[in-house]
Amino acid sequence: MLNQFFNHINKFTEISEEEFTEIGTYFEVRKYGKKVVLMEAGSLCNTHYFVLKGCLQMYFTNEKGAEQTLQFALENWWLTDNLAFRQQRKSDFCIQAVENSKVLSIDFKNQELLLEKFPKLEKYFRNVFEKAYGAAQMRVKYIFDYSKEEMYFTFRDQYPEFIQRVPQYLIASFLGLTPEYLSEIKSKRLS
Repeated sequence: MLNQFFNHINKFTEISEEEFTEIGTYFEVRKYGKKVVLMEAGSLCNTHYFVLKGCLQMYFTNEKGAEQTLQFALENWWLTDNLAFRQQRKSDFCIQAVENSKVLSIDFKNQELLLEKFPKLEKYFRNVFEKAYGAAQMRVKYIFDYSKEEMYFTFRDQYPEFIQRVPQYLIASFLGLTPEYLSEIKSKRLS
């Protein structure tokens, strides 16, 4: 399973198997059951997660007490509260396993040591962050440009793996819809 991480790194920068063996010592492999919370809102954000298997969700609870999903991470995706991680402060968000998940985790100190020892991983992380930031920008564009129906169908068509694996109520939360309204949108399209 660590081979997938090695391959993922090599999509963005080249590292040898010997380097990867040492890189692996900076990470811990962790397993989380479905619905297990990896990070609570209000706790220090000190961990960055790479998903080997499963699905994670990052969310916050709004003033009405409803969970609002900001981000999902499937296999080969990274997830953390980037700003809180970088500033080593408390997070406003929760991270939870949507499915039984296996992740690589690295704490802030080890990530800094890793990047110091292997500067070429700066290129890897820069590419990963640029891609994630670009996706976040497109999500904001969709929020402003698309109707709620168009947002759902665009998301469904671009990310079918999420539609198949993530519960409908979480998809609704991510898109800013109620589960009932999402059901209505889907049933309208079927008729």
